[in-house]
Amino acid sequence: MLDIKFIRENPEVVKQGIANKNDKNRIDELLELDKKRRDIIAHADELKSKRNSVSQQVGQMKKSGQDATEIISEMKRVGDEIADYDGKLRTIEEEIDTILRFIPNLPHSSVPVGKSAEENVEVRRWLPEEFKFENDFKPMDHVELGKKLNILDFERGAKISGSGFPVYKGKGATLERSLINFMLDFHLQNHNYSEIFPPFLVNKESLRGTGQLPKMEEDMYTIEKDGLYAIPTAEVPITNIHRDEILNERELPIKYVGYSACFRREAGSYGKDSKGFLRVHQFNKVEMVKFVKPETSYDELELLVKDAEDILQALNIPYRILMLCSGDLSFSAAKCYDIETWSPAENKWLEASSCSNFEDFQGRRANIRFRNEQTKKPEFVHTLNGSGLATSRLMVSLLETYQTPEGKIVVPKVLHKYTEFNVID
Repeated sequence: MLDIKFIRENPEVVKQGIANKNDKNRIDELLELDKKRRDIIAHADELKSKRNSVSQQVGQMKKSGQDATEIISEMKRVGDEIADYDGKLRTIEEEIDTILRFIPNLPHSSVPVGKSAEENVEVRRWLPEEFKFENDFKPMDHVELGKKLNILDFERGAKISGSGFPVYKGKGATLERSLINFMLDFHLQNHNYSEIFPPFLVNKESLRGTGQLPKMEEDMYTIEKDGLYAIPTAEVPITNIHRDEILNERELPIKYVGYSACFRREAGSYGKDSKGFLRVHQFNKVEMVKFVKPETSYDELELLVKDAEDILQALNIPYRILMLCSGDLSFSAAKCYDIETWSPAENKWLEASSCSNFEDFQGRRANIRFRNEQTKKPEFVHTLNGSGLATSRLMVSLLETYQTPEGKIVVPKVLHKYTEFNVID
């Protein structure tokens, strides 16, 4: 959430940032409500000051035996007027809060301005030695491989739950579990994260804190009876661990990594490629979350991206890094890098990770602060998160990259100790 003071002092900057994100501009409406709010507070404070002053006068009059009936009656009228102002203030503050929660975070100055994903900027790519974009044989896609090797079953998943809910079978299930455990261990052992195993269901306040609510409610699965939501990413429960807390500056940065299943209705994705893992409603993801000081957050973002890259290099899977343009940024992100892995069968790059800096946007919404040791005053932390990585798209690239001409899958060496097999055939 943006600071109302910042909006008040920089309305045109905020309007431009919103426009660059292709979002709805309600700044003039917000500022008008803010003016009314401040006017009401001023009038109410004036009346309260008057009431306090007269209350002392009444006390003195009573001590001296004077009749204070008329003044007391006038003060009752003033009290009613104050109560009326307080009621109006509560209503206006609720309206302001609602608008603020719909205003997106502003893009960082380094983010390229653009309308859509077509204007994202490639930053770099990493290709293994001897990698070729063209295979010596026609590669099967991950759906064909999954069916041939009896390791994936999209049809039975659809029977059980509907389309977009895959079933992993046999060595496919083992490979998925091994990939998750490898990524968790790698981040713990090489990147100094602390492990979290979070709840998969969260309340409304948690989703407000990270910015999914109220704007993206249609994209989530809800359990109305209990007022809970299935998480779209572990970012939500892990970030909310510190909601309404003041952290010790000396503990920053705090770095968490956790596995979760993720659930997304993908309400706005109809008509997009939905084959196999390309678009699913349930998938697995290892998530990295950081709580950092404001002055270090962009250095921490680059380190976050590097942590995800290290996973792909260990797996020897080709990837590229994109800096998202303003129009492709998420609601809460100030800056974001996407990591895309290569799909030989699809002959295109597939998003496998997003690494974002939210600055103090989530910290303000979730009231997560740290106490500045110099000023002794609490400040909002900067939060970051990144997929380290999501397994569905990664599995596509892994299966297709490591397939043989005979349709077998050679398991990457770093996974052997987890799978206890080297080939899927």
